[in-house]
Amino acid sequence: MSGPGLVITIDGPAGTGKSSVAHRLAQRLGLEFLDTGAMYRAAALLALEQELSPDGGPVLAAAVERTPPRFDWCSSPPRMMLGGRDVSERIREADVTGIVSRVAACLEVRRQMVVSQRAAAAAHPRLVTEGRDQGSVVFPDAPLRIYLDAAPHVRARRRAEQLRASGRPASEREILQGILERDRIDSGRSEGPLRVPVGAECVDTSELDLDGVVERLEALARARLGERLAVPAAASRP
Repeated sequence: MSGPGLVITIDGPAGTGKSSVAHRLAQRLGLEFLDTGAMYRAAALLALEQELSPDGGPVLAAAVERTPPRFDWCSSPPRMMLGGRDVSERIREADVTGIVSRVAACLEVRRQMVVSQRAAAAAHPRLVTEGRDQGSVVFPDAPLRIYLDAAPHVRARRRAEQLRASGRPASEREILQGILERDRIDSGRSEGPLRVPVGAECVDTSELDLDGVVERLEALARARLGERLAVPAAASRP
């Protein structure tokens, strides 16, 4: 996408609704959407399918280099493609969720993903991107950096509701245990740990529904970025 670059980052722990919020916010602001969590989930799926250790950084990074996760930008939200297959739904299943934090903790994999994410932003420069380290590592100079948070039990309840709505069984207790473990791993890794980016706007979503979160972030974006959100006619798509 042509036109002046504009990146909004949304970071936060598992279960805060970052993907849904980022996609909706991008739609409202006329920007594109990058789901970096899907990229790590695709790498985790690759580890499962090729029977690779989720902790084996160099070997797994080599596999990801051979079969890189790519987005189909013709869809909204963009679909995650792996080896020519649409794996957007598969990467949300429990076995992938169970190892994705271990995969994301691998130094070699993270460094490779950072390069890919910056390349995506170069190709799609007006972007809302979400993840764990977007505002702290990947795009530390983004003009608006947001950190979403919520109480762990709230995040577990939301995830359980999502799974049940899609017809899949869900135990809030097991989901909560998984969320706490993911928080521990994500916050403790040496490369790109989960943390509040310097200068980020912190938003606690515990008492807000999806619409409420999106409305608050839209207000933040319009107040902070103003005319930068307008796309000049010459930069719009044909």
